Amino acid sequence: MQPQTKHRLRQLPLLALALAGLSACSTSSQQPGPSDRLLSFVDPFIGTGEHGHTFPGATRPNAMVQFSPDTHLIGWDASSGYHATDSTIYAFSLTHLSGTGVGDLGDVAVLPYSGVDSLKPVARFAKKDEKASPGYYAVELANFGIRTELTSTERVGLMRATYSDSTDRKLLLDLGHILQPNWGHKVVGNDLELVNDSTIRGTYYTKGWAEHHQLSYTLHLSRPVDSLALWRDGQRSHIQAGYSTSGDTADLKLHLYLPQGSEPVLVKVGISPSSPEQAEKNLATELPHWDFDAVHLESRRIWSEVLSKIEIETADSSVLRNFYTALYHAHIAPYNYQDVDGTFRGMDKQLHRNADPSDGHYTVFSLWDTYRALHPLLTIIEPERALRYGRSLISDYQEGTILPRWPLASNYTGCMPGYHSVSVLADLVAKGLASGEDLKLWTEAAQRSSIYREDLARKFAGTRELDLITRHPYYKERYGFVPADSVPESVSWGVEMAYDDWCIARIAEAAGLKDVAKEYDKRGLYYRRYWDHETRLMRPVMGDGSFRTPFNPRFSAHEKSDYTEGNAYQWSFYAPHDMEGFLKLMGGKQVLETNLDTLFTTSSRIDGAEQSGDITGLIGQYAHGNEPSHHIAYLYNYTDSPHKGQAILDTVLRHFYQPTPEGIIGNEDCGQMSAWYILSSLGFYQVCPGKAEYVIGRPLVDKATLQLSGGKFVIEVKGNSKEAKYVQSAKINGRDITRELRFGHAELKAGGKLEIQMGTQPRR
Repeated sequence: MQPQTKHRLRQLPLLALALAGLSACSTSSQQPGPSDRLLSFVDPFIGTGEHGHTFPGATRPNAMVQFSPDTHLIGWDASSGYHATDSTIYAFSLTHLSGTGVGDLGDVAVLPYSGVDSLKPVARFAKKDEKASPGYYAVELANFGIRTELTSTERVGLMRATYSDSTDRKLLLDLGHILQPNWGHKVVGNDLELVNDSTIRGTYYTKGWAEHHQLSYTLHLSRPVDSLALWRDGQRSHIQAGYSTSGDTADLKLHLYLPQGSEPVLVKVGISPSSPEQAEKNLATELPHWDFDAVHLESRRIWSEVLSKIEIETADSSVLRNFYTALYHAHIAPYNYQDVDGTFRGMDKQLHRNADPSDGHYTVFSLWDTYRALHPLLTIIEPERALRYGRSLISDYQEGTILPRWPLASNYTGCMPGYHSVSVLADLVAKGLASGEDLKLWTEAAQRSSIYREDLARKFAGTRELDLITRHPYYKERYGFVPADSVPESVSWGVEMAYDDWCIARIAEAAGLKDVAKEYDKRGLYYRRYWDHETRLMRPVMGDGSFRTPFNPRFSAHEKSDYTEGNAYQWSFYAPHDMEGFLKLMGGKQVLETNLDTLFTTSSRIDGAEQSGDITGLIGQYAHGNEPSHHIAYLYNYTDSPHKGQAILDTVLRHFYQPTPEGIIGNEDCGQMSAWYILSSLGFYQVCPGKAEYVIGRPLVDKATLQLSGGKFVIEVKGNSKEAKYVQSAKINGRDITRELRFGHAELKAGGKLEIQMGTQPRR
């Protein structure tokens, strides 16, 4: 997801399907051992190049703090604040987005420096002097002679700066720092208080993708400062402890002059969405000491526990690095945007408190991406966390009267089509994880989020939150389809709302609301209105009921055409909730197979001067770099030729994921690209969240052990190799599933065994 930009399309030639077995991944006999060894396979620099938009800084699983260097401030590749091609660091800030296509955050920025006392010093570094691992980042600031190390707790960032010049030690607190100011992101105010000569508190107010964002902080120094200088709009003045300002709209840069000495300078910053006092409470609770190494070791222990939820065996070192880095990336977002005592700022911008602080309150749900694989993955390996996410979405509804599409820091954003919170909720229901929840409330929330809300259109008028209230649901309710001559992206919205409405039917059904379920099941079939029997594609429908003419299925215009970040080819395979009906509509399994063959073998040419930059990772017109394609290879399981899908999955897994900074083919999107890799490497995938069923693909691992709440689930893959990419047989808990190549969630969650036999030739 991103504003229009031009960049190189990354694609595989058609011949890649035939050459998939020749992938040049390096191999070794190295196997993961105890859980702490799994950390060695995680490389936080994977995805920081090209347009993966990840960051390498220190964080803990789903934490509020992501303490990371900001090397890129302007443009699409500033979305996370970091890019692998850079050699300058503007600051180290406390909050970042992982793999998104839009930028925000970059709150509370600090930079140690020496030398010239300038308004805005900038550090230079060399890649060889950078290191990153889970919970840790280090770099040598070459022009300043300062080794800077970062680690963190959930709500506190800790920096250790070692100055080579013991007589010249300075620190900048840049309260005018922002990411992507060219896209309207700006600081709109600062509250600042110098509590004493080693403590600074404040609140940072910004306006950007998040319309009304505020973050409070408290900064503690390991040693008192000698003096301070405040630059306001470029004008320098000395200030002392006791200084304060409120609602200051000037560009503030606070320079701290530190005492001479050879010992490292430590800086810890606690943050809070509520107040500076709450930030102080968070800091006092989580980090009352100054032991940097102890915090780092605790982060390693916590990350080890996460990684050990899935232990894989493979002779391919690239698979090990890709897999465990993917598992790491899949646990960065959503963020627990709540203080230690349960206080959080809701979607109504008011303060609330969870009765049970351990439940958490979460933000940064990239739902259009993550409903497809990340949330299904978590229902398997972390069902309690998956349920907490569902509860958090319901909390957002209770505060703001509508479920979020892309919640960011207590703000609604209207990013992407549909209302996929309902998918997350429906999958929890389908897998028996919501049995103790108020499903009538869930149904109410889903219904009120599926219709056009005139009340919220008035409330959000003049703000970016208005993007949440588009006319697409209005047309769906009035006509049963979205007219292409009224709003853009009509087909994508139309087919995804049909799926979401089916999800609402499943929630209502579980709540015992039969009439609601019946009505939403009817709406779940609205996708059929876009199917054109002549072109065998999902085609835009005009207000008079006719199909758009002329029609070019290769055409893409970012945010202006009939398809979201894609074209008709990528969007004509989307009816995951009604595959039986979809097959009948198109004319049977053979038509589906022919259409899939065409998709994967046709030219990769995309037409249109304003084509979406998200169309990457091309095999024919299949675009793995963007989420609407993620289920498509698995649709061969609904034909008589599942081996074709297995060959394609092999190609995608081996070519579009590499253990390098450029190794993620598109935006990582808050864990979705990673979750797809994790599930697909294990050998199965959930085509339809909300339907508790998995289909078999092409496993990369030789063995995997999943630690589940009900016991261990073991996957054994026999005869596996780069050449043996075709499934010959499969069993789940001893039951032969070779013919259907699918199994239910109930067969997995209690523990058991999935056995897959591979071969070099397709099974006939």
